[in-house]
Amino acid sequence: MSPKVVNMKLIQSILKGLPIPVLCHTTAATFVSFSKQGQILQSVSNNVYDNLAVEDWIHDHMNLEERNVLFLWRNSPAVVIGRHQNPWKECNLLLMREKGIGLARRRSGGGTVYHDLGNINLTFLTSKKKYDRVENLNLIIRALKTLQPSLDIQATQRYDLLLDGKYKISGTAAKLGRTVAYHHCTLLCNADSSLLPLVLQSPYDGIQSNATPSVPSLVRNLSQADSGLTCEAVMDAVAKEYSLQYDDKPCVHIVDPSDETIFPGISQKKMQLCTWEWIYGKTPKFEVVKSFQILYKDSVVGVHLSISIKNGFIQSCSIVLPSHWLPEQLINELQNSLVGSKFCPHETVFLVSALLRTFPQDHEVQTKWNMLCDKLVSIM
Repeated sequence: MSPKVVNMKLIQSILKGLPIPVLCHTTAATFVSFSKQGQILQSVSNNVYDNLAVEDWIHDHMNLEERNVLFLWRNSPAVVIGRHQNPWKECNLLLMREKGIGLARRRSGGGTVYHDLGNINLTFLTSKKKYDRVENLNLIIRALKTLQPSLDIQATQRYDLLLDGKYKISGTAAKLGRTVAYHHCTLLCNADSSLLPLVLQSPYDGIQSNATPSVPSLVRNLSQADSGLTCEAVMDAVAKEYSLQYDDKPCVHIVDPSDETIFPGISQKKMQLCTWEWIYGKTPKFEVVKSFQILYKDSVVGVHLSISIKNGFIQSCSIVLPSHWLPEQLINELQNSLVGSKFCPHETVFLVSALLRTFPQDHEVQTKWNMLCDKLVSIM
């Protein structure tokens, strides 16, 4: 953070008569020696996998019987799905690939959310017996009202926060371990409101799944209610309110999630969160059943497709189309090649390209084959 930004925040705090949040760069020694009941950590990373790994590390390695932790973090554009969700049903993977928007699967349940630098993520980590989502949300409401007392913000029975009774500004998810628990939530301050609904709208149809579905909601940024409700201002207010519970001055410890001296073994946690096997392979079993048409020259051919996917891999595949349009032997070879492969556009392109090289040099057959395979890839 530049001296100019720090000075402006200092001046604003003095003018408002607020305690000044102190930013402390944390080393391994100071991290181990934390003794206060309420610790506030803020990540320097905007990488979604870095920050999710910090949650996992604290959950697995910190003793939270005598202290609680608030972890503040923001991410570059990413879509984060719940532990038991299906990404093909929850988001627009095609658009995300085009725009370089990452996809992550967290370890908590709940629905799908869009993150960017205009969104704050807050993780409340406690012992399981102290876990209290309602109190955490009330803390956030109190913090926001210190910045703008006229705000109409309420918590719902689903533990969302609504602005003006209808606009969702925060969604909630949680993980309850044997002795430790965490509750994390988003807070929309100034997120890209034009991109958010596009990436959270799946273009895929014909998916049959028992995965946890997200509940669509009207959303709004806090900055639309008050331009002063920036991410920085809101994080400072939340830090202050959190510290009041422990009669402490707000002290935010700046941490680097990639620092193995602070978080030993965290790189392994991050690596697991980045894998295809975790992000896509943990999707509950599902099927894709759909019919579509292919226009070739002056004729239209109907195709019926049925694919079963488990752990991200194709278990069975049935492609039905007229035998006069493409030889039955080629379709059988395609079906057999797809079984056992990842339900993934890159792997499918590789497989069908390899098969194509074994075909006779028939221009019409190859053209039809490419059209069929383009349709297949478009649903992945």
